Amino acid sequence: MGNTVSCCVSPESSPKLPSRQPAERLEEFQTSTEVSDDNTVPYLQHISDREVPDELASESNPSDHARASTIFLSKSQTDVRDKRKSNHINHISHVSPGPLSKKYSSCSTIFIDDNTVSQPNLKSTIKCVTLAIYYHIKNRDSDRSLDIFDEKLHPLSKEPVPDDYSHVGPEHKLIYRFVRTLFSAAQLTAECAIVTLVYLERLLTYAELDICPANWKRIVLGAILLASKVWDDQAVWNVDYCQILKDITVEDMNEMERHFLELLQFNINVPASVYAKYYFDLRQLADDNNLSFPLEPLNNQRAQKLEAISRLCEDKYKDLSRAAMRRSISADNLIGIRRSNAVLS
Repeated sequence: MGNTVSCCVSPESSPKLPSRQPAERLEEFQTSTEVSDDNTVPYLQHISDREVPDELASESNPSDHARASTIFLSKSQTDVRDKRKSNHINHISHVSPGPLSKKYSSCSTIFIDDNTVSQPNLKSTIKCVTLAIYYHIKNRDSDRSLDIFDEKLHPLSKEPVPDDYSHVGPEHKLIYRFVRTLFSAAQLTAECAIVTLVYLERLLTYAELDICPANWKRIVLGAILLASKVWDDQAVWNVDYCQILKDITVEDMNEMERHFLELLQFNINVPASVYAKYYFDLRQLADDNNLSFPLEPLNNQRAQKLEAISRLCEDKYKDLSRAAMRRSISADNLIGIRRSNAVLS
């Protein structure tokens, strides 16, 4: 490492990379050269100069780090504060808030929420994901985009695109119908919807884009296409989406998928911690916007099923305890110590 010609450079001499435009992120990486002592040698950038520090990456890439707050939740806070302020004014004005929309358990009835992080409810999850997309479009900072996602240049249907398509934001119901149609026709799961939102925010962060009225359909379609291939074992092919969206071609789908992957820098990994963070932030978004998750009363059949699952978990814990007792070499493995019969010799 003492050689003057090295791939490692000191932190003081490490140049700061300027922010690139979205179009430049589609260009291939080119190796730069430096001149040192009349000899031209290839200059390879050190990996520490290419990687973003954890404290900076956690702030800019919520789709990669579990500690960073999601973008959609921060964009929704403005509307949530306005709703709370309006509800407070109505409460002071003695305006009836209307019937309660939430169900509460009592001594005679217990309500069970089937929506869990391992098995989310499909309809509720799609509602939350599309609401997050709605807030992305509504509270966007600008209209940065790429031609590959422009619906005017690459229409999804043969119907003429309105002249004001890039100025009129879609309603939540329109986004929900679009996503719901794709998920129903392709038979995608609720977990795929959460991964779709992760890829969407990763695209906006990596490529420095904004999801806006002119590109939201193609960006969402590209995220769903990629999420279905990564998450589901039996992925939907691009030609299958052409059967759902009759007027789009396979070549267009392939080109959009290729650009999407390049803009993501081929980073399609979704850690479990990031997935869980997005799930619970979506639940927080639903709670802030009074979107109720389905609650079902606990019946005898469901109670017996829960009891059976609990018994299986208890038996599994007992088996682990016995195994730990058999190989109890150190005190760390002494789990659930019980009195044993004395052995007389």
